[in-house]
Formats: sequence, C-alpha cells, structure tokens
Amino acid sequence: MNDEELRQAMQALESYNKQLEGITRQARILQNTRDETTRASRTVQALVDAKPGDEILIPVGGSCLVTVQVSEKKKAIIGVGSKISVEKDFPEALEYLERTTQELSDAIQKTISAMQEIQGYVEELDAAIQQEYAARRPQGNQ
Repeated sequence: MNDEELRQAMQALESYNKQLEGITRQARILQNTRDETTRASRTVQALVDAKPGDEILIPVGGSCLVTVQVSEKKKAIIGVGSKISVEKDFPEALEYLERTTQELSDAIQKTISAMQEIQGYVEELDAAIQQEYAARRPQGNQ
C-alpha cells in the first residue's frame, strides 16, 4: 500500500465510523419509538379490559402515572404522522399500534444488519491499516 492508498484507507475508515455512529443513533431512536408505541398499546389494552367507572393508572410520560376513571367512550386519538391525528375506537387503535410496533421492529432489524455490515468493513479496513503500519515500522522498533 503506497502513501496515497493508506491516506484513502484512513479516510474511508473515518467515513465508515461516522456512518456507524449515525446508524447507531437511528437504531436508538427506533427502539425508543417502539418502546413508546408498546406502552401506548398496553395502556389502550388496559382501557379495553376496564369497565366504565373503574379507576386505573395511565402513564403520561416522564415516569408519571395518573389515576383516571374509565368512561363509556372507548375511543383513542392516534397520531398517524405529519402532525395528523385521527380518532379510532380501541380495537382499531390497538391494531394500528401493533402494526406500527411490528414495522418499527422490522426497521430495527434492518438497522442492526446495516450496523453489522459496516462494522465488518471497519474491522477489515482497520486490520489492513494496522498491518500496513506494522510493515512500515523499522525492524528494530517492534
């Protein structure tokens, strides 16, 4: 490997590492969104299972729960994207949330696969660079 090839290899390694950081952030966001969607699904299920007049705890975020009394109305307002929300009855809301959770899980799997692929490139390129540096080191300094 000549000096130019070594420089290019080091730039490629830096680029792969930045891609890996970005994909890792994306995976965390997807996991957090999936977790939030799962919590919403559990909350709606608790409301489905409750009878009118029952008191149940509902998570409102930030590790905070509030006690509410269940009413006759079995509707939820669901955000469907781009700041658009729609009212759905609980079974439809549960179906939507479960479908969204599955889509997020699929996206997480794809993201993890991409991370593993890039990590493989990083390891190969790093090994090649380290080998080149070792080959360039004077024999007396090993």
